[in-house]
Amino acid sequence: MKITSLLVIFSLKVQFASAQSNYFKLSYGFGVGPNRSYTDVYKGSIGYTAYGVFDFHISPFVTIGLEGQYGMIQGGDINTDPHNRQFINKYTSVTVNGKLMLGELINYDRSEFLYNIKGLYAGLGVGIINNKMSDIVRYKPNTEASYPPLGYKFPGKDKSMNIVVPINLGFNYYINDGYGYVRYVINFNAQANYTFGEGLDGYDDPENKFQNYQPDQYNVYSLGFKYFFGNIKSYRKTL
Repeated sequence: MKITSLLVIFSLKVQFASAQSNYFKLSYGFGVGPNRSYTDVYKGSIGYTAYGVFDFHISPFVTIGLEGQYGMIQGGDINTDPHNRQFINKYTSVTVNGKLMLGELINYDRSEFLYNIKGLYAGLGVGIINNKMSDIVRYKPNTEASYPPLGYKFPGKDKSMNIVVPINLGFNYYINDGYGYVRYVINFNAQANYTFGEGLDGYDDPENKFQNYQPDQYNVYSLGFKYFFGNIKSYRKTL
């Protein structure tokens, strides 16, 4: 009986241990991609965004971290916009982001399909965006006679700071190192950034005249790379 009990206990321990994996608690990464603006200006345009991230891994599939962005957001056209508005914003931003991956919620060990999609995630954050207009139509063309000497001046600021809320949807593709640890990630991400204020396009025109009703927004579609490092912690599932 004693030998049988010991064998059962040993077998359970082996099964439990085999169902665990180790992971690194920290990661950093970078990425680039195009963005598109959706502001009070009639038509947005394509710009670019570069970013860097530093994440703390509560688990392999739950993270909280910092993201910094630098890029160019633009929109409008002095010739085709109904109000002759046009802007280029060389912006920077810093946000705190939390992400939850599908692997935290599902049992993917017995399904190849679920295993392959465990890196799908959603996330939410908050932070600050620093807007700096490198080019903007501040005076409406051909209004000098009515608004001397330079014409009608569009309200707004060339430099400003606003609160920004990023919403993330994406996918992490995990790559193991030579020791079997998840060490690298290739990341695909779509991010909608909602700003609170009128600084993203540099215009703060009257709502009743310019139909200025919704928060300014820009979306980023990026490809990135991440590297895991730091202390190792065990996780209840295999990775």
